[in-house]
Amino acid sequence: MALVKDPQKSWGCPSFHYWSCFCTRGPAADHQPGPGHQQQSYCPAPQSEKLQDGSLMIVPSPAAGTPKLPEGEIGGRRQPGGWRAMPYVLGNETCERLATVGLFSNFMVYLTREFHMEQARAAQLLNVWSGFTNFLPLIGAFICDAYVGRFKTIAFSVFAELLGMVTITLTAWLPHLRPPECDAATSACSGPTSRQLGVLLAGLCLMSVGTGGIRPCSIPFGVDQFDARTEGGVKGINSFFNWYYTTFTVVILVSLTVIVYIQDSVSWALGFGIPTAFMFGSIFLFFMGTRIYVHVMPEGSVFSGIAHVCSAAYKKRRLKVPANADDPQGQPSNPWSLVSVQEVEEVKCLLKIIPVWSAGIVSLTAVSQQGTFTISQAQIMDRHLGPKFQIPPGSMSVISLLVIGAWLPFYDRVLVPATRKLTKIEGGITLLQRVGVGMVFSVLSMVVAGLVERERRGYAHAHPDSPPVSVMWLAPQLALMGMCEAFNFLGQIEFYNKEFPEHMRSIANALFSVSFAAANYLSSVLISVVRKATGRRTDWLANDLNEGRLDLFYFLLAGMGFVNCFYFLYCASGYRYKTKMKIGEAAAAAGDGGKSAEFRDVEMDPVKVAS
Repeated sequence: MALVKDPQKSWGCPSFHYWSCFCTRGPAADHQPGPGHQQQSYCPAPQSEKLQDGSLMIVPSPAAGTPKLPEGEIGGRRQPGGWRAMPYVLGNETCERLATVGLFSNFMVYLTREFHMEQARAAQLLNVWSGFTNFLPLIGAFICDAYVGRFKTIAFSVFAELLGMVTITLTAWLPHLRPPECDAATSACSGPTSRQLGVLLAGLCLMSVGTGGIRPCSIPFGVDQFDARTEGGVKGINSFFNWYYTTFTVVILVSLTVIVYIQDSVSWALGFGIPTAFMFGSIFLFFMGTRIYVHVMPEGSVFSGIAHVCSAAYKKRRLKVPANADDPQGQPSNPWSLVSVQEVEEVKCLLKIIPVWSAGIVSLTAVSQQGTFTISQAQIMDRHLGPKFQIPPGSMSVISLLVIGAWLPFYDRVLVPATRKLTKIEGGITLLQRVGVGMVFSVLSMVVAGLVERERRGYAHAHPDSPPVSVMWLAPQLALMGMCEAFNFLGQIEFYNKEFPEHMRSIANALFSVSFAAANYLSSVLISVVRKATGRRTDWLANDLNEGRLDLFYFLLAGMGFVNCFYFLYCASGYRYKTKMKIGEAAAAAGDGGKSAEFRDVEMDPVKVAS
């Protein structure tokens, strides 16, 4: 394997390689030595730099720029595997996604049918598990960046995930690990015992641990396999992203159709066993490429810098600035009381985005209902397509995916150029406007969901002996939710990645995952509050949906989303976008002929283009 430093890591200068910024603006560039202390040079030798394993890595001189390296060689070591490593990287990622999505796309049905859980309790369990799963990537990213690196993090996580999937599969295969079948005569069903529930929860926790390590590392690990200093490497990275999202979309479609159908119509044990087998295959593929992979050394996490700034700010809350904070040897007297300008700016950037981020939680709470109560509705509706085939309840989410797939090309090729001529904005509308449109669609989706549920419930009461209404009545709300995801999800992801500096991209991607976690926990709290408030009269979330008032719960979510839209408008109206100032502009602003010029993040109004 090749062990190299990250060529794209920088000290606050995203467009420079790390050695250029380190020489011109090192972490202690403004640090003045004490009396008798010789000034330390932060520029490595222009020929080579010795790594921890004793090997040499070529380090170009800052003045010389970044030359193209000859083919077959990088820093005195062999060239990154590039596309030779992609069958193993993409194969591992494809099998892992097929395993996890295939296992849990229909899990709401599994909990209610096989574990005999009430609808609300199953929804709460899934929301808590999803929240835990979406929060752990934040911790996984920190451990990966600060301590063990991406390869070791993925290597540990895939085994944890495999163990969790085997545990879940065993609950479907071994009868004593799940409750007995309901009594056919009395229709009485017994719930899971503490031991059975404990085994299920252990499997879910292991799955969460695995996902927490794989999710934040899979894309960066794939990018590591290309040399971004060569033209071929840049093209390879772009192609990798295209293949990654293409395989991801295909995996979701296969999971929501083929795997879910096997679970619903053939066997739960087989339906869980197939994803588990794919997970085993992903591990095999991953370790097959060990000798080809490039392993990037962990170089610290941005989260440590944030903790550093918070600690220093707290310690200095009543401190007067001294004339000289250095000891006689030229070192800070207390490293945790001294922070760089870059670290402070990172925290300011995060605090600036937090209000906008918080406004997205409520809209994601509406999205999370697709995997819980929407599936419960589908279970008691007519799911026939023809005389023999029935649509599995978990496959209804395919409607949202189809809407997204049809809308995005139209939006990118037709709507954006048309709106650009009117607004003079590069993307047609700003990123926050795009997120706001998605929030409006989430409110409309919940309104339509409430109206559809009211009509379905009314029909069931008026015609108790007639067949239930068609499951396609759920299509409008799912289509609107697909529009919400197309605007809101992609808008948030692009917004975070553009507004954060390049070296804070781990936080940018983690923020979106954490917002899902917060939405899942909020949904779980709402379910508990609603059941407690309405349980004595008409339980809105009764196990029998015909006796409950799920429509009012949807209207409650729509009302919360409507109020949240005004909160989002308040947060977005005061937000100023960032863009990059070019070197020439920075030099002119500095007034020193470009000696201190660099790429700078500046706050500006939305970028406009000439018509």
